[in-house]
Amino acid sequence: MGHATLKIGDLEAVIGDNAAHDGHRAGYNGIWSLRHKRSKRNLFVPAYAGFNLEHYFNGETEFLNNEVLFQPRKFPMTFDKKSDREAELKQKPVPNFFLESTTKFTLREPHYLDVEFRCTPVQHAHPSGWFGCFWASYLNGPIDKSMYFRGGWNRGDDQWMQLCTQKHDDESTVSHFDDKLKLKFLEGSRNTLFKNHSPMRFVTPFYYGYFEDLVYVIMFDRSEGIRFTHSPSGGGKNREENTTNPAWDFQFITPKYEVLKDYGFHARIVLRPRCSRREILAEYEKFAKG
Repeated sequence: MGHATLKIGDLEAVIGDNAAHDGHRAGYNGIWSLRHKRSKRNLFVPAYAGFNLEHYFNGETEFLNNEVLFQPRKFPMTFDKKSDREAELKQKPVPNFFLESTTKFTLREPHYLDVEFRCTPVQHAHPSGWFGCFWASYLNGPIDKSMYFRGGWNRGDDQWMQLCTQKHDDESTVSHFDDKLKLKFLEGSRNTLFKNHSPMRFVTPFYYGYFEDLVYVIMFDRSEGIRFTHSPSGGGKNREENTTNPAWDFQFITPKYEVLKDYGFHARIVLRPRCSRREILAEYEKFAKG
């Protein structure tokens, strides 16, 4: 079995590998479905997924062809349901990038889905000495396509910011104020979300967006290496809602790596009824302390 349904508290999640099943398309892994008990529909596009491990990149290898650009989606994964609240995805070292990964998903009451990601480079396969991982979450036609976060344009700013890019690959990536890493990409290579940067910066490692009468928050246990990414149409057209499906994405960059050393992060997804920004900050502060 390549997927399972987990239910805890107010949430129901379907966690699965990148195989096809019924209306779910092959190539999309992670959170196939996420619903709050007040949800009318899946938070994510049913054919796709949220927290979908989409790309590995190092500035050169990903541009060989689409099979390599989307390698985590293409290369087989194994699924393991650990308990009624926990599941795990594993992927052996993929060709070209030689990265293996483990992702653990744990539902927690009342409205949390915790995620732990670990990857290990098993060969010296990244010519510039760095590599990046990219996750896509395809939202199911929300009215408001924006991502909201704390930050600004100038160091010292710490205010609420709104990111809603005008088109795909347009000023799509937001880095932390302390992130000075300028990645170099193969000259003449194709355009991508992770090559385009917004002038805005974030100061606290979380962002949120609205879906129906709910708020979706994703929080990280670090700022180092984390970058937020947005597309207004990454999930294609939503014919039922007569709109587009935005992608609320993120990246994890490892600027220098050692072979056979683990790299990764913890994240927490919150899906709860709409609340004040003060309550959203309180959710992050509780996560950061925990």
